[in-house]
Formats: sequence, structure tokens, C-alpha cells
Amino acid sequence: MHVIETEIPAVKRVIPKRHGDDRGWFSEVYRADVLTERGITNTFIQDNQSFSAPAWTIRGLHFQIAPNAQAKLIRVLAGAILDLAVDLRSDSPTYGCHVGVRLDAAGGEQLFVPAGFAHGFCTLEPNTMVAYKVDAYYSPADDRNLRWNDPAIGIEWPVADADAILSGKDKAAPLLADLGRVF
Repeated sequence: MHVIETEIPAVKRVIPKRHGDDRGWFSEVYRADVLTERGITNTFIQDNQSFSAPAWTIRGLHFQIAPNAQAKLIRVLAGAILDLAVDLRSDSPTYGCHVGVRLDAAGGEQLFVPAGFAHGFCTLEPNTMVAYKVDAYYSPADDRNLRWNDPAIGIEWPVADADAILSGKDKAAPLLADLGRVF
């Protein structure tokens, strides 16, 4: 298993090894001991899964505030996504910056997003299934979101605003400038 820092070092790409033969392949997709050796020491306590039938579905940008802020380890079970993390740590030199990584079922790569970041993704293929581990339980009282297409963040989404499929909650999310200090 390889762990590689992104442009924002706290966000990491996790690349499990695949062992293949004529039947297919086998992979250890999660090993707490190996991740701990490579700096990811979170104890994950809940697994989540989402399914998006159409391509260009956007989920996010979501986060939870303390005391239930969540780190996430994201992977794609079917299809492909552009996965994004936005730094919301007020004292960080990369505050308001983002990292985007393509994840797909074929490659098996994962993305680790620590607490203090908003997370979201855009499906690149129909029938995309995403699974992720979190290290804090879902808390409606601490649940927050950030506008997916905030020009101050400057994410280059692979879909035009008019073609993006979003929930009502995500359409109405606040801009970064209106969030205030959340971390």
C-alpha cells in the first residue's frame, strides 16, 4: 500500500496493491497498521456508501464541525468520480485551497481527507458507487456544507453549472466568505 501526499500534504492518496492472475485480482484496501506507519492514525468507526445513477451528480461540499468533525477515506466501487477536498482550517496556509483527484473502480485508488476539510465529488460515469470510512458518527447538529461552485475556491468541475445534478441543500449552501471560522 502506497500513501502519497497531494498538493495539500494533509490530504493523501492511498494506493492499495493489487495481486492479479487469470481470475482477476485481490487487494487489501484497508490496513490500519500500514496506514498508521504512513501517518494516517485515525480510527474509522462508520462506513458510508452512496449510489448515483446519472453522471454529473455532485455530492458536496460537506463537512462536520467539532465535536464531530470527520476524517474520511474514500474509494469508488463502481464508476468514477472527481473527488475534492477544500481546506477550511482557518490557520492553515492553504485555507480555501482545494485538491482534486480522479478516483475510479478500475484503479482502486483512495483519498484520505482529514477533519478540517469540506469534501465532495462529481460522478464522471453513470451508476457510480462510492464508499467511505469516517472517524466520527454522523451528527445532524454538526453537519455543514459549502457551495460547490464558489468562485473564490475556483474548482474546475468537469460539468457545466446548468448540467450538474445537486440536492436542494447543496444548491443553497453558503459561500466560503459567509461560512465564518469553522475550524
